Amino acid sequence: MRELLGKVLKYDVTTSYGLVLVPSQSVLDQEHLDLFQQHRIDKVDIIVTSHIEVVSTSDSSQLLVQKATQYAKDLFERIQTHKKIPLLEIKNDLIPIIQEAAEHPDLFQLFQAVKAKDEYTHRHNIGVGILSTLIGKWLNLPDSDVALLSLAATLHDVGKVQISQEILMKPGKLTREEFDEMKRHTVLGYNMLKDTVGLNYRVALVALQHHERADGSGYPLKLKDAQLDRMSRIVAVADIFHAMSSKRPYHEMMPFYEVVSRMRQGFFGELDPHIVSVFLSNMVKSLIGRKVLLTDGRWGEVIYINPSDDTNPLVKVEETFLDLSRERHIHIKEVIA
Repeated sequence: MRELLGKVLKYDVTTSYGLVLVPSQSVLDQEHLDLFQQHRIDKVDIIVTSHIEVVSTSDSSQLLVQKATQYAKDLFERIQTHKKIPLLEIKNDLIPIIQEAAEHPDLFQLFQAVKAKDEYTHRHNIGVGILSTLIGKWLNLPDSDVALLSLAATLHDVGKVQISQEILMKPGKLTREEFDEMKRHTVLGYNMLKDTVGLNYRVALVALQHHERADGSGYPLKLKDAQLDRMSRIVAVADIFHAMSSKRPYHEMMPFYEVVSRMRQGFFGELDPHIVSVFLSNMVKSLIGRKVLLTDGRWGEVIYINPSDDTNPLVKVEETFLDLSRERHIHIKEVIA
């Protein structure tokens, strides 16, 4: 019943005693399939119409991300066991979901959906895959390059299947020895991917280079700007943005505007400035019309994005307009999806 993973259940599934085992509208995961097997249920009805027809725009982005995350979890567990990349399955089953999510009409709803609140490792792969795909489109890359970028970004952390869960899920700061072990995921992933038959070599390069930095401060090889594949530079931006936006074992998720501000100021010289600018500008533009909570406790609505200072937009508060580029003591604390 593996083909049901990520599908939406049409009707309640009940036991022989009439008790609801899995309610309708559930997005099926491996635990659901195990329940079906335990209760000898070999047939269920699923919703086959498009997500947008069945659910709201907000829910559709959540369902797409949940579906992709479940696929990724299942695939990466098999990669961990068999040490092989099921390339055809990833291309046919997982990448189309990521590309569909990247076409979602509400960019901020999509951003909210990809933030990892739990299952960070698997949701991070999907989040980086979707965000990288968006960046590729905004940079006007050819469709063939965007498709390759989607694949490379989704597999960028595949080497982590060979890193212990104790290190991956440690709630506190890693020791130097643990961090050195964590950093090995780049080389481990590269070795797995370069030996995969039929896989473009640039996918392996992204796994190797996504923690390199333009100023040579990254790892594992301390490469500099001109030495980095462009796809690696794109994935580096998506990787950092998603990590800062998500809840992780050792830190809570940051508010949207804090992430944008930190990426504007804190990674100067490390990340490709053009990619950062294109990415953040498009993300911020999606906030026009959004309700926001200001640091002074008032609620407002984003009316206009200042091109020269996009982290401080024009906000309407009741009948007053606040230009946050001038009201420097007031900032956006939270964006309401």
